[in-house]
Formats: sequence, C-alpha cells, structure tokens
Amino acid sequence: MNISSLQSGLTRLAQRVSSQKGRFPGASNQQPGTVSERSRRIGLAMVSPSVAVLLAWMVVPLAMTLWFSLLRYNLLYPGESDFVGLENFYYFLTDEGFAAGALNTFLLVVSVLAISVVSGVLIAVLVDSPFWGRGVVRVLLISPFFIMPTVSALVWKNLLLHPVSGVLAALWRFFGAEPVDWLAEYPLETIIMIVSWQWIPFAVLLLMTAMQSLDQEQKDAARLDGAGPLATFWHITLPHLARPIAVVVMIETIFLLSIFAEIFTTTGGGPGYETTNLAFLIYTQALLQFDVGMASAGGLVAVVIANVAAFFLVRMVGKSLTDKA
Repeated sequence: MNISSLQSGLTRLAQRVSSQKGRFPGASNQQPGTVSERSRRIGLAMVSPSVAVLLAWMVVPLAMTLWFSLLRYNLLYPGESDFVGLENFYYFLTDEGFAAGALNTFLLVVSVLAISVVSGVLIAVLVDSPFWGRGVVRVLLISPFFIMPTVSALVWKNLLLHPVSGVLAALWRFFGAEPVDWLAEYPLETIIMIVSWQWIPFAVLLLMTAMQSLDQEQKDAARLDGAGPLATFWHITLPHLARPIAVVVMIETIFLLSIFAEIFTTTGGGPGYETTNLAFLIYTQALLQFDVGMASAGGLVAVVIANVAAFFLVRMVGKSLTDKA
C-alpha cells in the first residue's frame, strides 16, 4: 500500500464521520459531565424506594405515637378517645413511678458502664500477654455476650441466685452462713450485676481488639527507660484505649437505656418501683394498665432523653477522634 492510497482512505473515513455527526446534531454538543449526571440520576432512582420504605418505617410509628399521646385513649374504653393535648405528658411526668424510673435508669446505666469499662480494660490488658490457651480464654470471655438476655436472666435467677436451690445459696450454707435472697433484698444491685455480666464481654471484645494495634516498641522503650507496669499502663496503654473506650460508652449507653428483658424476667419491676426503669414503666402503662395515651407520651419522653444522651455521646466520641487524629 502506497502513501497516496493511505491518504485517500483517511479522507473517506473523515467524510463518513462528518456525515454521521450531521445525523446526530446533539452528539457534538454533549458535555463531559452528562454521563455522570445520568448515572447519578439512575442511582437516586434505584435507591429512592428503599429510602422511602425506611422513612415510612420510622415516621409512621413516630407520628402515630405522637397522635396517641394527645388523646385520652385506653384499650378498656375503646370508644373514648378525646383530645387532651399535653395532659398525658403532665400525668406521666408527675406520676410517682417516673422519678423512680428515671433514677433507676440513671443508676443502672452509670453502674453498668463503670463496671463494664473498668473490667473490660483490665481483662483486655491481662489477656494481651501471650500464655498457653489464650485463644480458648478469649472465646470464653466473649461468649456471655451472645446469650439471649431472657436466658441469661433465667440462669441467674434460678440457677445461681435462688435462695434455696441456687449455687450461691449452697456456697453460703457450706461456709455456715445464711443464704441471701438477692432479688428480694438487693433487687437493683442484682439487676446491675446481671446486665454487667452480659455487657463486659462487649467491652472486652472491642478493647482486646484495640490492644492488638498498640505499638510494642513504645512499651519496650518504656521498660528500657525504667518504667514499671503501672506507669506503662497509665501513660501508654490507657491513652491508646481512650478512643475505643469512648465507643464502648456510646454504644452501651444507647442499649442500656432500653433494658427490659432482665427486669421483666427477674423482678417484674418490683418490689414497688425498686427496679422499674423508664422502659419498664412505659410497658406497665401500655400493656398492664392499657393506657395507650400515657404510654405514648412516656415513649416520646424516653425518645427525647435517648436523643439528648446520644447527642452528647456523639460529640464526646467525635472530640476523642479529633484529638487522636
């Protein structure tokens, strides 16, 4: 093939391309960002149904709860549904069970957080050192977290803490002491103990994982400088665990505000209001007294409290992440 034939072929190809461009006048004016814009619109169209379902899943129950909180609606009198405005909120906040429930919720959350975080840090540090059977010990440490709360509460109530046939009662009698009826004499402390046993493995799991990223060279350098175990823990290990501890506190707080199964299974909120928290108080209003209006008002109050707590916890965690960045 000579040069003249190659040039003539290129000329015919250029003429064909120009003729095709004339058939599609908009093709030459297409902007580079048109394809990405079209892809974005297709993505939004595909995601929109699931987002709409999630919004309806959240908004519809919340709207119904808000509407019922403004009505005098009791399931024993279904024909009476008068509009009462904020009256249900007033009666719920002034009910004698609200102060006790709020205080018990605060004590439960703070106590479980303190026990789980302190125990989690100590256990994570202990199992970080290599020893024979460390893998088995780690699995046993996190296994209580995977037990259902109802099953866990039943095991503590009937197998461990029962004043007649429980393991602790047998241990007390072995040493010549009188067995203790834990759920009757120390009800709230017992609930705290049961819930802490469930949530310590969660703290251990997160903190034990965080310990794997601790730079061992820093610890070796500290030992060479004459730092003891306590100084190494206080100045190296604990600052390294600050961010995971903040995450543990945030996640546990959100779940501990809604503790219900352990209380329902063991004490039923009693004796009196000794172990009644806000979640159990709302349950008694809705399913024991059938007062849907007041229970809805209590649910909204609990939602506000949970969101306020979550707001400050998220800010705390965000500050921790910013300081460590």
